Amino acid sequence: MDCIFCRIVAGELPATVIRSDERTIAFMDINPGSRGHCLVIPRAHAADLAEIASDDLAACIAAAQDLARRALDRLGAEGVNLVNSCRAAAWQTVFHFHLHVIPRYSGDGLVLPWTPAPAAAADLAAAARLLSA
Repeated sequence: MDCIFCRIVAGELPATVIRSDERTIAFMDINPGSRGHCLVIPRAHAADLAEIASDDLAACIAAAQDLARRALDRLGAEGVNLVNSCRAAAWQTVFHFHLHVIPRYSGDGLVLPWTPAPAAAADLAAAARLLSA
């Protein structure tokens, strides 16, 4: 098993587990962006967002919501970011689906990874046509 998250699920690698159920496990990120930063993963291996089963994705989202509420209530977080990176071009480095639950605090120094700017209407319309059902 080359997947480090599968090895955490199997109990072969240590992790500070903070939540666990039949479909998911959540543990503290060892390279946190803020106090309380944790990861939620499915127990079943799925490489990324494109591969994860719908039921496992729903379970991960529910677990992330629970942990976000805990961060707001118990850590005094002022907000929470949920982050998923799907594939290397989107900064994914561990190829087992995971959600980052990142509590946010005023002045924590975290910034958006892009500068929001208006898009050309034609570009929006072209992308919308391709993404529409």
